[in-house]
Amino acid sequence: MSAALELARLLIARSSVTPEDGGCQQLVAERLAGAGFRAERFDRNGTCNLWLQRGAGRPLFAFLGHTDVVPPGPRELWSSDPFEPQERDGWLYGRGSADMKTSIAAFVVAVERFVRNRPQHPGGIALLLTSDEEGPATDGTVAVVEALQARGQHVDFGLVGEPTSTLDLGDTIKNGRRGSLSGHLVVHGVQGHVAYPQLARNPIHQLAPALAELAAAAWDDGDRYFPPTTFQVSNLHAGTGAGNVIPGRCEMHFNFRFSPASGAAELRQRVERILDRHALSYALTWTLGAEPFLTPAGTLVDVLSQAIVEVTGARPQLSTTGGTSDGRFLIRICPQVIEFGPLNASIHQVDERVRIEDVERLTRIYQRTLELLLSGDHRADAPPR
Repeated sequence: MSAALELARLLIARSSVTPEDGGCQQLVAERLAGAGFRAERFDRNGTCNLWLQRGAGRPLFAFLGHTDVVPPGPRELWSSDPFEPQERDGWLYGRGSADMKTSIAAFVVAVERFVRNRPQHPGGIALLLTSDEEGPATDGTVAVVEALQARGQHVDFGLVGEPTSTLDLGDTIKNGRRGSLSGHLVVHGVQGHVAYPQLARNPIHQLAPALAELAAAAWDDGDRYFPPTTFQVSNLHAGTGAGNVIPGRCEMHFNFRFSPASGAAELRQRVERILDRHALSYALTWTLGAEPFLTPAGTLVDVLSQAIVEVTGARPQLSTTGGTSDGRFLIRICPQVIEFGPLNASIHQVDERVRIEDVERLTRIYQRTLELLLSGDHRADAPPR
C-alpha cells in the first residue's frame, strides 16, 4: 500500500461531517511536524482551521483543502460503511474519498517526499485545512485568510485540492470560478377564500409572470473564460395546506452563478426592475456568496500542466464551471489560485469513490509541481488546451 493510500484510508475512517474535523487536522499536523512544519490554529465558532508552514522565503506555495465532508445519507444505500474505507475492483470507497481526503493525503505525502529530497529548498510551503467548506463557509478558510491579512502575509501560489477531473485524472484544471449571488423573495398578497377571489390577492398569480420573465432572461454571454450567467429557482413556497384558501404570501429562493460580464450590483438592479415592473408588493434580501475569480495562463497554470503531462500524458483543459470553492477566499492574498484533484463523478453521492491508481499519480503530480515551482526549472512546453 502506498503511503498516500494508507493516509487517505486513515482520514476517510475519521467521521468528519461538517463542521466536524474528526481529528484529521491533528493527524496531519503531527505527521508534518517531522518534516519541519510549524502549526498554527485559527479555530472559530466550532470550526477547526489549521495553517502549517515550512520556510519563510519566497515564493510561498500553499495547498488548500477541507477535512469536513457532507452527510453520507442512509447507511443502507451504501455498499459498505461510508466511514470504513473499502477497496473494491480498483476503487477506494468512502465518504470524502474524492471530496477531498485523498487530495489531502496526496498533499502530505508529496510534501514529505519533496522535503526529504530537497531539505534546503528555496521558498516556503504551507497547508491550509478547514472543517467548514461543505457548510456555510463563514468560519473556515475565510477566518485564516483574515488572520494572515492582518499580519501582512501573502501567498504567491495556491493549489486547491478540489476534485476537478471529469473522465480521467488530469483532464481538467479549474483556473477560476463563477460568482454566487442568492436572493430570498417574499411576495405579499391578501389571504382569502378561493370562492371569493375579489376579496383577496393571490401572490402566486402575481409572481408567475415576473418569474417567467426572470427565467427567460439572458443575463450575459459570458466571456472567453466563463460561461454565461445563469438564474435558477431553488425553492418556492406558498399556501396553508388547505385547498380552499388563497395564500397571503409566497416565498422564493433563487441563485445566480455569474460571470465577470455581470456584476452583483447589476444583477440585483435588473431583478428589482423586473419585480417593480410587475407591480409586486415584495421584500427581497440578497446574499453575495462569492465574487468570480480567474487565474489566467501563467506560471502556476504552466507548472501544474507540465506536471500533469509528465505523470499522466494528459494535456489538461482550463475550466471555470461548477460551484464555488474556498479558492474565492485565498485569492484575496494570493494572485494565482487554481484547483486540481481526482475524478468528481461520485462526489456527494452514495458510494463516493476514487480510483486507487490515481492516489499515487495525484501525489506525484503535486510533488512534481513543488519541484518545478521551487526550483525554477519548469518548461512552458505543456500548455493546457
